[in-house]
Amino acid sequence: MLYFTATPIGNLEDITYRAIRIMREVDYIICENTRKTRILLNKYGIKKSMKPYNDYNKKRQCEWIIENLKKGMDIVFVSSAGSPLISDPGFYLVKHLIQEDLEFTSIPGPSAVINSLILSGLPPDRFIFAGYLPKKREKRLRLLKNLENETRTVVIFESPKRIRRLIEELEQLLPDREISLVKEMTKIYQKTIRGKPRTVLENLSSVKGEFVVLIGGKDWTGIK
Repeated sequence: MLYFTATPIGNLEDITYRAIRIMREVDYIICENTRKTRILLNKYGIKKSMKPYNDYNKKRQCEWIIENLKKGMDIVFVSSAGSPLISDPGFYLVKHLIQEDLEFTSIPGPSAVINSLILSGLPPDRFIFAGYLPKKREKRLRLLKNLENETRTVVIFESPKRIRRLIEELEQLLPDREISLVKEMTKIYQKTIRGKPRTVLENLSSVKGEFVVLIGGKDWTGIK
């Protein structure tokens, strides 16, 4: 059996008893980043062999996983943080597990998408997840331009290197939309900045950490 297992997005205490038990019981842990996963395992006294899985080695590692699942091995699959398959290469593995008729399940837990929606103050009932936007300016601006008529809340991941640029582009293309910027979720320096793009930009004093940007839908004008 393979277990896609959610791990903390910041605070290492945000993990379920079931996830810890499963990680202790399986034969192997497949992870996006062995260094980050080792920190979590050390926190809970879990000693387990690990193998890295990423966009560069996913084909080879997928073959290894399938081969050992067929031998009866139990394996946990985790991303660097949060729920697997969300902005990580795990979906490639899912497709091949289904093709091989191999059993897998999900151990639920932390999700940066859901957590940011709760903190944002924007409508959480209908939303879309856009992940990381294209690095090429033309493609990115085209995507943002297409959001002019979007009525649902949009959730975007962004790196510290590009966060200020993204907010500037939102000010240019969607200046009247309500947005929220959530940084360092569940950590000591967690912060949420809410308002129009210009307001968020003026209050963005530090660009360190992990960021989620949420854009209110076309018809959302804030709480009355």
